[in-house]
Amino acid sequence: MKKLVLIVGVFVLLFSCKEDKAAKENQEILKDGKWLVELQVMDHQKLPFNLSINREPDDSYTADIYNAEELIHTDEITISGNSVAIKFPVFEGYLQGTFEGDTIKGNFIKESLDRVVPFMATFGKTDRFVVNTDSKASMSGVWETKFSPDTEDFYLGKGIFLQKNNKVHGTFRTTTGDYRYLDGVLDGDSLKLSAFDGAHAFLFTAKVSDSTLNGTFYSGNHFKEPFTAVRNEVFELPDEDSLTYLKEGYDEFSFSFPDEEGNIVSLSDAKFRNKAVLVQIMGTWCPNCLDETKFLVDFVKNNQDLELEVVALSFEYAKTEEDAFKAIKRLKERVGIDYPVLLAQYGTADKEEAQKKLPMLNHVLSYPTTLFIDKQGVVRKIKTGFNGPATGEKYTAFKAEFTQLVKGLAQE
Repeated sequence: MKKLVLIVGVFVLLFSCKEDKAAKENQEILKDGKWLVELQVMDHQKLPFNLSINREPDDSYTADIYNAEELIHTDEITISGNSVAIKFPVFEGYLQGTFEGDTIKGNFIKESLDRVVPFMATFGKTDRFVVNTDSKASMSGVWETKFSPDTEDFYLGKGIFLQKNNKVHGTFRTTTGDYRYLDGVLDGDSLKLSAFDGAHAFLFTAKVSDSTLNGTFYSGNHFKEPFTAVRNEVFELPDEDSLTYLKEGYDEFSFSFPDEEGNIVSLSDAKFRNKAVLVQIMGTWCPNCLDETKFLVDFVKNNQDLELEVVALSFEYAKTEEDAFKAIKRLKERVGIDYPVLLAQYGTADKEEAQKKLPMLNHVLSYPTTLFIDKQGVVRKIKTGFNGPATGEKYTAFKAEFTQLVKGLAQE
């Protein structure tokens, strides 16, 4: 009897192993290689970006997002059956979907903002936008741009673009930052540009003549606005260093916010005395803030002899304090931040609410906003926004100006 039971047990085990093997052999495999992801935004428009999925030797997966000269690498990919989730470095947004053959269908999700954007990805497609007609104009040059013209939401932008045949890349600068590495085409007289970085999904469409643009800017599937532009090679935006300032009646900047260990950190702490201080008003969800943070981390690392301290005040969309500090911890680990990042607010990053936490400022107009404070505690400059690497010459000029100013403050 025991022998019979043993034989049956071995048979069951062998049969189940064969079943497992067959199941694995029949299981859908996520294809590695080039994919074109298309988000469904407003007005039935599709916002495309290029994605490369890479299967590593240990059978794990990594991925790369491409926007013109930008490459964003992530190693946070999980697969269960035919479901895949792709999370992006630093930002909370992620792609979640199911795959079958040459397609992935799912959603781009940002939980703290309750935003869900449907997408479909197609394997083997490499063209971001389809081109049907030779371009009828040239986008290369500088464009004086008006977003939401003739409304109370009006603001200026500076388009800076380079075109080669039908291919176009560049960005729009504003006084509060830039619209990332925009990548697209001019199909006849139709301009299409997009950028996706795991936090923001931007699509610009416009009709183009040699001297004008008339178009629409889409951000995900929750926002759109019109814009117009004219060629103007000498156009400059208002000075971003004059937009935010200390209100009358205040002669210094101050704050008191907790770090991840629950310690209250203030500008009056001994750590900051008799040193130049940079205070960055930011959020972990903000791509321009990430650009600036990477720059600050690199600057501090390469100038350790300076009498300089950096501190960041983070305004988070995360719905709980715990989730907000998780986002801060993730940012610090991913970017290598070794200066304090304090939680100034969670549950909203509304700028009016942020200004209430910092009542000495006339307003918080943009994330990031950076204060340059000398060794005597005097605010010497407040810079609104950050124009990052996508802005080319502007970014190069910024780095030189920043270095000169900060080294001067630290050596006074």
